[in-house]
Amino acid sequence: MREPFAGIRQSMETLTFDSDDLEETEEFLSHAYARMRIGSNTAGPSRARIHRTGIDAVSVDELDLDFEMSYAVTPLGKLCLCVVHDGTVRDHTFQGVEDSFGPGDVVLFAPPDPPYAGRICNARYTITMLEPALLAQVAGSTGPQGDESVRVTGHRPHSPAAARQLSQAINYLRDHVLADPAVADQPLVASTAAQHLAASVLSAFPNTALPDEGGSERSDAHPVVLRRALAYIDDHADQPITLAQIAAAAHVTPRALQYAFRRHLDTTPLAHLRRVRLAEAHRDLVAADPAGGSTVTGIAARWGFYHPGRFASLYRDMYRRTPHQALNGS
Repeated sequence: MREPFAGIRQSMETLTFDSDDLEETEEFLSHAYARMRIGSNTAGPSRARIHRTGIDAVSVDELDLDFEMSYAVTPLGKLCLCVVHDGTVRDHTFQGVEDSFGPGDVVLFAPPDPPYAGRICNARYTITMLEPALLAQVAGSTGPQGDESVRVTGHRPHSPAAARQLSQAINYLRDHVLADPAVADQPLVASTAAQHLAASVLSAFPNTALPDEGGSERSDAHPVVLRRALAYIDDHADQPITLAQIAAAAHVTPRALQYAFRRHLDTTPLAHLRRVRLAEAHRDLVAADPAGGSTVTGIAARWGFYHPGRFASLYRDMYRRTPHQALNGS
């Protein structure tokens, strides 16, 4: 009897599959995504290579299928994005959508709830999945029916620039967080990276987190709101926190909190949180002993900065020297 999933090597951080057996591929795909049926008319071997890396509520999969494969998939329960590198995805359908994708396309492959189907034609592509709740956490908003969900309402980005920015966000997540387990294991890194990806999704696609142009929430823009929010940020900067949690601590809605920060501090709550974490990273750099094994990358990751170049740029702008100079006492 064949060993189940013989093509898989799995750990907490990664999952890899490589097989030319169609039945085994279907079994793996149903295990890794959702229950599905696949088929192929390609003569000869049908090789599928898949590699996944993931943290908490986000995962990035690199797929390479050197044959034509039809698929019919039950709901994923997650938001699924697709970036096509080579080949095509044809006749892709889900609720209200029928489209085909080629190299360079960045699309919403499937919302969480509906089933979907289509054909992969000798394609190499990236699948990124994230928990739907991340959108609401980042938007700090409720849906149009008063629930706590935020939904993407279109399957293509609203502009080529938005598509490029989303693709870059996925690449940053894959190359600068998921590529290094030591970095990905940092709780603030995982939280920051997931929120950054969710924010990029909301920026790229039309969605239900529409801005409220009414003035009712402006009355909440009182300094006492800021004091509560600032205290909560200071006390919890070493933990993964969201805009919604900061607003709850300040006893206002997320939009009211955003307005208070814009009106009184000319910034946003999450930008202020990043500034506080940068200050904490600065203190750690100055106090650290490089001879004892402390590194800039390790300290940056501890405070949620997963891209070394971006951290160095933010640090130089704030402290007029490099993180390495601070670490080495220069």
